[in-house]
Amino acid sequence: MSERTIDLATEADRAEILALYHAQIGREFCPWTEHYPSDEEITFDLSRDALFVMREDDRIIAAVSMEEDPQVDALPCWTPELQPGGEIARVAVHPDFQNQGIARQMVQFGLDRLKERGFKSFHGIVNRMNEKALRSYAVFGFRNVGECEMYDQPFYCFEKEL
Repeated sequence: MSERTIDLATEADRAEILALYHAQIGREFCPWTEHYPSDEEITFDLSRDALFVMREDDRIIAAVSMEEDPQVDALPCWTPELQPGGEIARVAVHPDFQNQGIARQMVQFGLDRLKERGFKSFHGIVNRMNEKALRSYAVFGFRNVGECEMYDQPFYCFEKEL
């Protein structure tokens, strides 16, 4: 197997990341559409040094971002003592590399970066139909602390102290 590295994404990665996002559309349990995630999310993530990619032989095979979403942050379910909380979002693994534990590696990488950046906890929302993500979250011991409806979709709210 070739060496895999996780690095901060750059502007030069934009098209490949967008193609990775689009490769998820229509996959089982994936609620993404041609409108989300988009070039706009990539621009936002790059502007904050919040988008990371896993490469194998100079090919991007996975991505994860650290999200800033005031609507999510404002949900009443988060534990006050664990604030500020940071969110991990847009975890994507190329279809050719799925079911190899890469999504879990990317989530762990994101959790480590959140802690390094001074967040006390992870908090995030997951579409209630996204069984793959829900199984992954269980592995990390994320606590389900509520439910919400956002972006015209049903979500569970998860939290974990870092």
